Formats: sequence, C-alpha cells, structure tokens
Amino acid sequence: MASRNFYFQVIFRVLLIALTALAIAFSFFNQWYFILVFSVFFLVIQIVSLIKFINSTNRKIAYFFDAIRNEDFTLRFPERVSIESFKELNKSLNRVNDLIQEVHLQLQIKEQYYQEILRQASIGIMTFNEKGHILFANPTLEKLLNHSPLNHIKQLAQIDEGLYEVFEPFQPFKRKLFQLTNEREQIQLALKSTPLSLDGQSLLLVVVQDIHQELDEKETESWVRLIRVLTHEIMNTITPIASISDSIIKYYRKDGKTVPIEDLEESQVTNTLKGLEVIKEQGGDLMDFVQSYRSLLNVPEPNRAIIGGEGLLEKIEVLMSARLDGETKFSVICAPDDLEFFIDEKQITQVLINLGKNALQSVKEAKNGQVLMVAGIDDDGIKYIEVKDNGPGIPPDLIDEIFVPFFTTKSEGTGIGLSLSKRVMQMHGGNLKVRSVPNKETVFRLSFN
Repeated sequence: MASRNFYFQVIFRVLLIALTALAIAFSFFNQWYFILVFSVFFLVIQIVSLIKFINSTNRKIAYFFDAIRNEDFTLRFPERVSIESFKELNKSLNRVNDLIQEVHLQLQIKEQYYQEILRQASIGIMTFNEKGHILFANPTLEKLLNHSPLNHIKQLAQIDEGLYEVFEPFQPFKRKLFQLTNEREQIQLALKSTPLSLDGQSLLLVVVQDIHQELDEKETESWVRLIRVLTHEIMNTITPIASISDSIIKYYRKDGKTVPIEDLEESQVTNTLKGLEVIKEQGGDLMDFVQSYRSLLNVPEPNRAIIGGEGLLEKIEVLMSARLDGETKFSVICAPDDLEFFIDEKQITQVLINLGKNALQSVKEAKNGQVLMVAGIDDDGIKYIEVKDNGPGIPPDLIDEIFVPFFTTKSEGTGIGLSLSKRVMQMHGGNLKVRSVPNKETVFRLSFN
C-alpha cells in the first residue's frame, strides 16, 4: 500500500511538471510573458517539491538501514502524518523494525544459550585463525592448560614448549595425544581438529580433552584381564603339582615321622617316580608359559625398509597354500599394484601368517570357507592390510578379550599370538583392530600411520 501511494504521488507530480512545461512552451510562442514567468516560477517550485519528497523517503530508508546496521531498534517513524503515502511507509518501516528486533533478540538468546553450553562443556574448545590468533577459548580449556586469558597460540609455549609445537603445525582432521606436566599434575590430552569457515576466514576448531582418567580405567581393566588369565594358567599348572606333592609326602611321612626305607612298598616308589615325572612336565609347561611372556615383552625394534605390498601378499599366499584343505580358499588383493609399506618385513610377515592361520582355522568347518587378504589405502590416506574370513566369527562377549595376553579359546597354543601381533603393530606406529559379525564376516585390520 505504501509503495502504491508513493507511485501515485510521483506520477501526479511528474504529470503536473509536464503540464507546466507545456504551459511555458505555449506562453513563449504566444508571447504571454506574464504567464511565462509565472509558469517558470511554478515549475521550479514543483521540481524542488519533488526532490524534497523523494529525498525525505530516501532519508527515512537510509536512517532505517543505518539503525539496523548499528543494532539500534529504538528508531520509530511517526504514523500520524498528513500525507497518506508517508503514513503507510512509516507503518511498514516500523513493522519491519519490530520483526527484525524480534529476530535479533531470538538470535541473541540462542547465542547466549550456545555460549553457555560451550562454557559449561566438560571438554576444552578453542578456535584460532591462520595467523594463530585465538578467537574463542572456553573456561574448561583455560582450566586444563592453567592459563588465562588465551589470545594467541604462542602463549602455549609459556605453558609447555612441546604443546606449542603440536598446535603450530596442526592440520585439519588430525588427532594427537600430548602429555602435559605442570606444577599441579600430569595430564594426558587428546587433541582433535576440525576446519571452519566464518565470513570467508579459515579457522581451525580444536577440541582438547583430558583422557587421563579414561586411560587409568583402561589400564586397570587391562591389568584385571591379564591377572585373570595369568591366575587361570598358573593355577592350572600349580594345582596338579601341589596335589601330587602332597600325595608323595604322605608316602614318606606318617604321624609327623619319616617312614623307614624298609617299610616302603615297591608301588609307592613307582608312584613317586610317576608323580615326579608329572611335576617335571608341569614345571616345564610353566617355564614355557613364562618364556612366552618374556617374548611378548622383548619384541625387538622394527628394522624398517620399503617393501612392495603385492610381493608381500604373494609371499603370504604361497606360505598359506600349504595349509589349505578341502574347499577352503585363500586369495590376496593389492590395490594399487605399486603400493609400498615402510615396515620390518619379517615382523609383519609373522603377523600376517598368524592372522592367516587363525582365519583358516576359523573357516575349517565352514561351508565354502574363504579367507581374503587385502592391501590398500583408505579415504584418509592410511595404508592398511585386512585379513577377512567368513567363519563363525567372534562372540561379542569375547571380542574385547582376544588381545589379552594368554587368552585363548583353543585347546592348544599359548594365547599370545594376537597380543604379540598387536605389539608389533604398535611398535610400527600403527594399530591392529578387529570387527566381527558372527556367521558372516570377521576382519582383522592392520593400519600403518
């Protein structure tokens, strides 16, 4: 409505100016000088009036946008004016002003809400630009680092020089661990970065979390599992020794006195020899068990070299082919063909042989059993080797136990194969993980960072 009245006003004034111009021309040709002077004077008045009319509208709109830009919502335009078009325009501007004010208040409420969430978050959060200027750091981060305020990442050098060296070259989508030691305590920080773009400016969002408690809990849990397995294995070995020793002692001691040799029967001597043989055998098993534990602790440092992935898998395929029987299939895939790994070939070969043997054993009773070994590069540029089988899989209640040293579900073996394999991968700077869908697929993945 406001724009329609405005157009009518402009059209009426333009038509009036046009009529006045015609009157000037007509008076000039007829030499009506009095009317000519009056018409020119009237034309000037109309032009000035039109300019003021348009400028008044433009000034109102300019004032309106200036106020909006400065977040000043107190500006009000009078709605009781004589000109109807101005009245409608003022009403429209006031309505728009009210709507923008309401939206602005809602955004402020949401901003305060999100700010409060960030302040109360149990993890540290910070954003900084390409020049290292910290645009935001929540109180949790300042508490973790024991430094406030944080304005630039160079301040991190005052906390710990190593921490600054971590942040300074930090790239998007990276994860890092850093152990921070200060006057109060020693904390383990997990860092994760995410890129952001705000108003055309590239920012890096870094989430910092103290995982010391989680690591302690995991460490305690690992010790409990290990002690449980060690206790089980040792008790299985010691119990027969204790029982047989007690039986032998009864042959040679009665009522607290040693039995004379002439009172011993031949069967007692024979049973004693048999018992000592069992004790010797159990003692040997216990020694083997301890030796297996020592081998787990004494894994040598990897002697790395660049090894072709295709050649490595072909070697494993040849070694595994001797173990195939029935309808079981073993195959390898390397993509790309020129894939290379910087590894200790002997150690990784032993890991792959161990995983391949386990996979073949798991599909031994399966119909159309198949084991597939795949080497490649994932979307994050991480090189990997996967050992897949379609056997019965690993039960969910055991999948967290399989990497515990000496844990095994087999009737034979020491139970350190997977533990040793994981240790080798850790010394290569990578990791060994497993996922399993019972009766469908089990995948052991070696990742090389």
